[in-house]
Amino acid sequence: MASARIVLRKKRNKDGTYPLALRVTKDRKSSYIHLGYHCLERDWDAATQRVRKSHANATRLNALIAKKLAEANEAMLEADTRKTPVSAAAIKRTIRPSGEAAFFAQADIYLQRLKDTGNFNRWKPDRPRLRNFKEFVLGTQAVKDELSGTHGHPPCKGLFSGEDVPFSVIDVGVLTQFRVFLKSKLKLSDRTIANYMMAIQAVFTQAIREGYTEQKFFPFGKDKFRINLPQTQKSGLTKEELEKLSTVVLTRPAQQRARDLWMLSFYFAGMRAADVLQLKWEDLRDSRLYYVMGKNNKPGSLKVPDKAQEILDRYATSREPGDKYIFPYLEGFEHISDPFLLKKRIAKIISNCDKALKKYVAPAAGLTRKLSLHLSRHTFASLAGDKIPVQMLQKLYRHTDIKTTIHYQSNFINKDADEALDAVVNGV
Repeated sequence: MASARIVLRKKRNKDGTYPLALRVTKDRKSSYIHLGYHCLERDWDAATQRVRKSHANATRLNALIAKKLAEANEAMLEADTRKTPVSAAAIKRTIRPSGEAAFFAQADIYLQRLKDTGNFNRWKPDRPRLRNFKEFVLGTQAVKDELSGTHGHPPCKGLFSGEDVPFSVIDVGVLTQFRVFLKSKLKLSDRTIANYMMAIQAVFTQAIREGYTEQKFFPFGKDKFRINLPQTQKSGLTKEELEKLSTVVLTRPAQQRARDLWMLSFYFAGMRAADVLQLKWEDLRDSRLYYVMGKNNKPGSLKVPDKAQEILDRYATSREPGDKYIFPYLEGFEHISDPFLLKKRIAKIISNCDKALKKYVAPAAGLTRKLSLHLSRHTFASLAGDKIPVQMLQKLYRHTDIKTTIHYQSNFINKDADEALDAVVNGV
């Protein structure tokens, strides 16, 4: 007799969670259906096959679990009634027909997973991208949420009717029409359009990996829909501009902190702003900085340059008892255990600092460039040029693959092209 049970799969994800799956067993052979959700081991009650209330989405997940168990039990009962030999894999196929999973239901799972794993920086842009795609495919009437009316374009009639469509419907033709819509109606850049397509591709990849649809329905790749990533010109501040920024007198504390945050990022080899914001006084030991890069969790240590120490000394004099962070933006938020909420808070701080840099700091320093915290990273790379061995830059940037360093640094090295140009022009 067949049996069905909800279990946590043994393979742990990088964030410490485990995939939830429906296990169908018949004649001691099991087949698994991944539910598309994950949870921590402490949030799972194996005895009752339910998610504990400690999980943020316990009610929703338990409703899904009950539905899947009911589908499995119905399929097994039907098989027993027919009294015909049937395998666990066959029962699995009756529960979830191959190739007919709904795309936007999977898109919701994809977004929820980003949220559950604290990936705010992917969730925030991908949510409106997938929402706009749904509106294009199913029509404006099919999408009603807090984002309704905020996109700034006329209502869409939609290509299909209903509340969702199977993956097989999202083909090269649909993607091509959507690209034209984004370009002609929304007036988006080629880079932004590529980001839209990568969000759609991510939903496909997730669904194929977990068995919700088949590889044959994947519309991306060679001889299919190609995602073209346009080359963007990266550049940083010049030495003269950097000097102006570092010495400009600013009277408002908010503007001073934004400038100091930018400069400390530069002095620490273009450290990402999110990492600078999370630096604590305890990270400084014996004139060195010890920190773990947030993007790839790689630990490392850097010497504290004299110019960086000058900034640190100023903040040390105004440090209050109990202050943990070098910059005060996150004081009082150290109790946040939800990585999603923490990244949301950090994104807001970076946005406010960028506004201050652009609106007040840059004009005060006499800079015409669009100043942002991320520009500090480009500035370090630009001034480094080919003066520092690529292996050392890889270590400073904490890149896992040296090819990433070579590709990134190539945006800022023009020496060979300049010399080639001079050789021709000066030889005339």
